[in-house]
Amino acid sequence: MQPRKKFQIKAGDKNLDLGERTLVMGILNVTPDSFSDRERFLAPAVAVERAWKIAEEGADILDIGGESTRPGSQEVDADEELRRLLPVLEKLGNRYPIPISIDTSKAKVARATLERGASIINDVTSFQKDPQIGQEATEFDAAVVLMHMRGTPMTMQKIPPSEDILRDIEAWAQEAVARARNCGVSSDRIILDPGIGFGKTAAQNFEILRNLDRLSAAGFPVLVGTSRKSFIGSIINKPAGELVLGTGASVAASIVLGAHIVRVHDVAAMREIADVTDAIVGAGGI
Repeated sequence: MQPRKKFQIKAGDKNLDLGERTLVMGILNVTPDSFSDRERFLAPAVAVERAWKIAEEGADILDIGGESTRPGSQEVDADEELRRLLPVLEKLGNRYPIPISIDTSKAKVARATLERGASIINDVTSFQKDPQIGQEATEFDAAVVLMHMRGTPMTMQKIPPSEDILRDIEAWAQEAVARARNCGVSSDRIILDPGIGFGKTAAQNFEILRNLDRLSAAGFPVLVGTSRKSFIGSIINKPAGELVLGTGASVAASIVLGAHIVRVHDVAAMREIADVTDAIVGAGGI
């Protein structure tokens, strides 16, 4: 097992030290159609309460999404996305203790949320849908998460499987980084996400996790999001709401195989799993 390479990622005026310990990104969906949370956090007051709980449970980053990207989900326009996001950001204000990431592919949404304190843009299309989003990230010195997705949320589970998913992800990583760099995003603000579940078969998702080193070879930190996803359910035959233990296994394995950040719903449990896994692999100062 090779030790994780260490990185310092700049996100606005914050620094994320990656490689010493695994960072946990807590998910907050302020949408009516999340595959896991449904509309539990659609009301701003409830979402704000959950955001504070995510920080208290040990998350290092809060990731807020105002548009579902589950399979078959319908796109919403930027104004609707902002209607869901801005009340939450405004209530969190500048007292919120951890960096805020915005899960969006729209430049208008990126700009408005960066103006209100977000410092990371998490784009599932890796700047392919709206190239202007990279320029907004650059203007605000934001970090970016570039994710691999085959097709779109509407089509990704209907298109034929990739013939060589690892080769596709390696090629995508080079292209995605080049797009970001062409927008002015510096290398110390780029994080790569292989996009578990986004246009991949269950078998391919496991293959990607077993071979995270091939994405790490691109020279950037790796974020992995396996939380409550159906490929886990395909093994243990349980619905999304009952996949905490299966998710924990995938989180631990991802850390051992090189993930720097894990994106999760069940923050308290996954924080414990990450801390113990870090101790086993020799990270976290143990």
